[in-house]
Amino acid sequence: MSNDRGYLVVVTAPSGAGKSTLVHNALQRLPNLTYSVSYTTRALRGQERDGCDYFFVTVEQFLKMRESGHFIECAEVHGHWYGTARHVIEEQLDNGRDVILDIDVQGAAQIRNLMPHAITIFILPPSFAVLEQRLRDRNTDNRYDVETRLSNARKEVERYTEFDYLIINEDREVATQALISVITAARYRRECQETAALRIIKTFHEDLGGETFHA
Repeated sequence: MSNDRGYLVVVTAPSGAGKSTLVHNALQRLPNLTYSVSYTTRALRGQERDGCDYFFVTVEQFLKMRESGHFIECAEVHGHWYGTARHVIEEQLDNGRDVILDIDVQGAAQIRNLMPHAITIFILPPSFAVLEQRLRDRNTDNRYDVETRLSNARKEVERYTEFDYLIINEDREVATQALISVITAARYRRECQETAALRIIKTFHEDLGGETFHA
């Protein structure tokens, strides 16, 4: 992988941990970072907008897209389907744009298998009690949905060891800065700077008009 091609950042967390807010903040502050809008079969909630937060489709539409190979990853989570469009990711990466994904733990595992160079980040809430309070305070899910998300979270948090980086979202601004730092550092990995490095090294071997310089 070179800096001619963008790289993929995968951010995941149990529902309610605040990953979407952190991703939004990073997108506002980092240049050359784009967000891949996922597809889902769940209903809109709160101030969400179709095509901005998610592409909202029916189960029938989603399953047809899955069968056609439209998704690079997809999973059924909390009783609803979620998926990321393959062609959108590849097009952005090929154009040198870095792409950030806000996806569930199952989807993140699929991405890791398909794209091992992806940067993977797990967001943890400071405690179960805080996660529960955040889910209830946002008032966008019914009681059954909240209980389902809390039950799933008990299993999801155990998988943090599968990821490259771990950020504890206790303070939103501190966690945002941590996410930005991880993404920025990833951009300076040697393999991401390979093209630039080779271009610079080439200048050390160019013919300088026949003159030889000695230290």
